[in-house]
Amino acid sequence: MEHVPALDEDLKKTLGPATAKVLAEHLGLHTALDLLHHYPRRYAERGELTSLADLGDQLDEHVTVVAQVADARLLTYQGGRGGGKRLEVTITDGSGRLQLVFFGSGVHKPHKDLLPGSRAMFAGKVSRFNHKLQLAHPAYEPLGKDTDDTGGADAAAAFAGRLIPIYPACKQMESWKIAKCVDAVLPGVREAVDPLPAALREGRGLVPLTEALLKVHRPTTKADVEDARQRLKWDEAFVLQVALARRRHADSQLPAVPRRPRPGGLLDAFDAKLPFTLTEGQRTVSKEIFDDLATDHPMHRLLQGEVGSGKTMVALRAMLAVVDAGGQAAMLAPTEVLAQQHHRSITEMMGELAEGGLLGGSDEGTKVTLLTGSMGVPARRRALLDLVTGEAGIVIGTHALIEDKVQFHDLGLVVVDEQHRFGVEQRDALRSKGKQPPHLLVMTATPIPRTVAMTVFGDLETSVLDQLPAGRSPIATHVVPAKDKPHFLARAWERVREEVENGHQAYVVCPRIGDGEDEPKKKKAAEEDGDKRPPLAVLEIADQIARGPLAGLSVEVLHGRMDPADKDAVMRRFAAGEVKVLVATTVIEVGVNVPNSTVMVIMDADRFGVSQLHQLRGRVGRGSAPGLCLLVSEMHEASPARARLAAVAATLDGFELSRIDLEQRREGDVLGQAQSGVRSSLRMLAVIEDEEVIAQAREEATRVVAEDPELEHLPGLRTALDALLDTEREQYLEKG
Repeated sequence: MEHVPALDEDLKKTLGPATAKVLAEHLGLHTALDLLHHYPRRYAERGELTSLADLGDQLDEHVTVVAQVADARLLTYQGGRGGGKRLEVTITDGSGRLQLVFFGSGVHKPHKDLLPGSRAMFAGKVSRFNHKLQLAHPAYEPLGKDTDDTGGADAAAAFAGRLIPIYPACKQMESWKIAKCVDAVLPGVREAVDPLPAALREGRGLVPLTEALLKVHRPTTKADVEDARQRLKWDEAFVLQVALARRRHADSQLPAVPRRPRPGGLLDAFDAKLPFTLTEGQRTVSKEIFDDLATDHPMHRLLQGEVGSGKTMVALRAMLAVVDAGGQAAMLAPTEVLAQQHHRSITEMMGELAEGGLLGGSDEGTKVTLLTGSMGVPARRRALLDLVTGEAGIVIGTHALIEDKVQFHDLGLVVVDEQHRFGVEQRDALRSKGKQPPHLLVMTATPIPRTVAMTVFGDLETSVLDQLPAGRSPIATHVVPAKDKPHFLARAWERVREEVENGHQAYVVCPRIGDGEDEPKKKKAAEEDGDKRPPLAVLEIADQIARGPLAGLSVEVLHGRMDPADKDAVMRRFAAGEVKVLVATTVIEVGVNVPNSTVMVIMDADRFGVSQLHQLRGRVGRGSAPGLCLLVSEMHEASPARARLAAVAATLDGFELSRIDLEQRREGDVLGQAQSGVRSSLRMLAVIEDEEVIAQAREEATRVVAEDPELEHLPGLRTALDALLDTEREQYLEKG
């Protein structure tokens, strides 16, 4: 009887230590089950050749292609020690061609194997040599007659029609070797525990797990692949949604203090002095939040919306409601620049209401305190005292709020600005400061598609602000191709000067600081990219434009490694209009609000993500004058990077852009911290394309958890859940 590997068994037993080590180190596969969930990326048919024309987009990536040998030349060259041999093989897919090269003693075997007319699978890294794409020293596996099979003509015919799985591979382990490893563990698939409740599986017409795994790895037809994919997508969506539904269920059991604003209190006083009316959207979302705050379970709400849709105003009104009800509210910002900015804008919005207990302050008012890591000792001591006595109703701060020393009098609401910058640990640490769990409101800077919200923030209820406040101006965005058309860049600087001469201000954003600290890292990255130069830097560009195209204008810099007091001083001078052009890194990406700035030039714009560009651009056009955003790039017109920039220039709809961003960024491991992940826990499920599966899985999961919160009657689901939520991720979800 052959050895049938147990699915949780280490691959060393089945495949031997050497192979197991490569799979573990390079592909993160440790057990037979991991390997069974390493699905083929695509399938080649024996008779079909890979399109070689698409390889141009995959420079420096490891690829697997199926192609036919067109010709082979063995050349002898002089040089080195006594010259050497070089084999050049041209392969074709019928229309395009690709060159393969082999050197030295490595030429003999391919010279024998790769005869014109023969077919093979080739794997290697795509590089460019003399303006032509090539694979140097690729590994290959001849196709044609099935070497392992002696069943004569029938076997040959069956073999010719078979689909060849092409696995995500790496230099150390080619796709066809991974296929052989899968063959070794495939017999164990019979032991796989099916996580889907039988009724759900039958109701949805899904094949059993064992069948799905066999069909995904060894399909005979394309219909097999489709059956398998449908089933495996459901597994991923459902198990993840069950994890989130259990979180929501557990949260709904926690106690919290209801916080209702009192009539004629701080909130009413604030609303009465607002110089504008709230948008319909702001009123609706505020009502959802106030309803949540009035219950005796903690609110867990995600507030998301377009850049500039007035989320801060909605959050501030929620904070005032909690202060009215006798509690305190804390706002957690990801950077000091942002915390200071929020503190400044909230105190300005509140006026004398922010001076509770101070001379000239309002009777209804409260104290608004700032707490950051770089504050001096006396100021910090005063702030800590305000929190513990309850003198400060509202506190705004950075990670410093989370430290052990910080004690609150009665923390009722936590507002987290810019979720993705905060690990869930931080959100959690702050939540544990309340006597009972405080209510929680999370704000995201850029909109995220509904299904992403359902997946990434599936434990939160979602509110969306999609109207811009009255008086906001539209922003025009243009791509400036600096390399092809240098005069466009010259014109961009002229536009900046024109805006400043008309009394406005400008931002110039660069991807790097350029103070020496970030040099080695970025330079090394640039060399690995095959780029000739490192990304443009704030300090260099500021110097160039102040002496060149913007000479005579006041130009200053802002970046994350400046002393906090200097940063604050620069922001104040910029807000006051003394500084006309601010050259900065992405520290200005979120929350910076200077309505007089109307133009932004983003240098090396191709080095930023789509959502990030949208976020940056939201810093201009915040007043009554129209905004202008110029995306400067040296990438050539046909490159994927330029396509991204064109997408940003084409629309101001952040929801649309966040979809594009996700499609480009790989799904990211939605459970883990990483924003974008090569190996995500979602291997089949595409958060964007599989919207319906996710929505249906969420409904099913909510129903299953309501009936059986501990999943006592669904052992298969429990096992799958434990595997998904390996300890680190379980905690990640726990702390959400």
